[in-house]
Amino acid sequence: MAASDTSTTAAAGNAHEFSVSELSFALKKTVEDAYGHVRVRGEITGYRGPHSSGHCYFGLKDDKARIDAVIWKGNFGKLRFKPEEGMEAIATGKLTTYPGSSKYQIVIEHLEPAGAGALMALLEARRKKLAAEGLFAPERKRALPFLPRVIGVVTSPTGAVIRDILHRLADRFPRHVLVWPVRVQGETSAAEVAAAIEGFNRMEKGGKIPRPDLLIVARGGGSIEDLWSFNEEIVVRAAAASAIPLISAVGHETDTTLIDFAADRRAPTPTAAAEMAVPVRADLIAEVQDRARRLMRAEARTIENARNELRGLARGLPRLTDIVALPRQRFDAAADRLGRALERAAEVKRARLGTIGARLSDRPIRLQIANERKKLPQLLQRLSGAEGRLVADNVRRLEGAAKLLESYSYHGVLKRGYAVVRDGAGKPIRSGAGQKAGAPLDIEFAEDRLGAVVAGGAPEKPRPAPKSKPDSPQGSLL
Repeated sequence: MAASDTSTTAAAGNAHEFSVSELSFALKKTVEDAYGHVRVRGEITGYRGPHSSGHCYFGLKDDKARIDAVIWKGNFGKLRFKPEEGMEAIATGKLTTYPGSSKYQIVIEHLEPAGAGALMALLEARRKKLAAEGLFAPERKRALPFLPRVIGVVTSPTGAVIRDILHRLADRFPRHVLVWPVRVQGETSAAEVAAAIEGFNRMEKGGKIPRPDLLIVARGGGSIEDLWSFNEEIVVRAAAASAIPLISAVGHETDTTLIDFAADRRAPTPTAAAEMAVPVRADLIAEVQDRARRLMRAEARTIENARNELRGLARGLPRLTDIVALPRQRFDAAADRLGRALERAAEVKRARLGTIGARLSDRPIRLQIANERKKLPQLLQRLSGAEGRLVADNVRRLEGAAKLLESYSYHGVLKRGYAVVRDGAGKPIRSGAGQKAGAPLDIEFAEDRLGAVVAGGAPEKPRPAPKSKPDSPQGSLL
């Protein structure tokens, strides 16, 4: 017993001693090297949608075991099928460990439903979910326009679908078509189709690019996996929210996708969608012509029936002379009575005028004229006195103004011995500076005027700027 304990102790002493981190990362490397690429089939459990970081965490289980799973943010956006609770799926990725809690997990790079049965189960669950929200309710569906002016088509620009639609529209009733190119399968297909539907709806009416009156979402036939983009919630919700009436034409007649339930009309094929979108122009022309002919025949029959009815009624009427004979006789009698009545009325008015004229007299008018004539001398006397006073007042005012004008005149200054000197142009001279020799002068005194010339020219000097003086009625003085 003692020997055994001794050997065990020696073996333990020779073993390599790991730290917890070293052992955890060694296990992580061993697992990743051994299971670098695996495919695991199981039921998704514990799925609650992407984390706030964008990563996705859940588990895969079967009837005996469970394994943790993670999808990083970069791979989650590329998945064609998104994980859903209870979905049986096949996950492809690599196995690794999480040293922080000594757990192993699978990092999923690709996820797909486990067979067509799983896809159909997922499709049915999604259909029930969206139907419960009312997206497929019949009252949400709108009638298609009888003759849309512009048709928007969401499909692949290179496939046979768009050619079939354009060819069928050209045969039936050519319309303006706008094509929004999208991928109709693949990882980005659903987002592109939803963006195209929303983009057509965001177009403004009357804008540079005309807004469609009708939308067609079309794709050719294929497997359920090929058509899966049109089962995605983003596409179904965009179709249900479209304000423009929408026709779903995805796959063949036997194919059914969720967009068919959300659309306003489902077409079994893209060609059938074009037939639903517009009527046949030739049929419309023929129908209009037929209705025009029927309208003209009905109008002719109506006129003929009315003419016959009028003739029958006319035969039952009495003759015109019989109808107007009695009124004409009454009119003649009334005309005779009217003439006599006018004569009698004139005689009565004439008699009343004579009676009123006899009562009229001009005596009051004559009395009023006599009274006014008595007042006339008094008024004339008052007028004469007022006129004299007014003239005297004006004379006094005129004399005062004349005295004031005389006081302002420069002639009073001349009487005190001053004189005004003017040049040949008659302008007063204020200084001898600048006057040229021989220039004529005019000197004005109080009683007379005297002519003179400049004897010697004085050098010109800069004249100071005259000071501003208030305006005066008299001239400037020397």
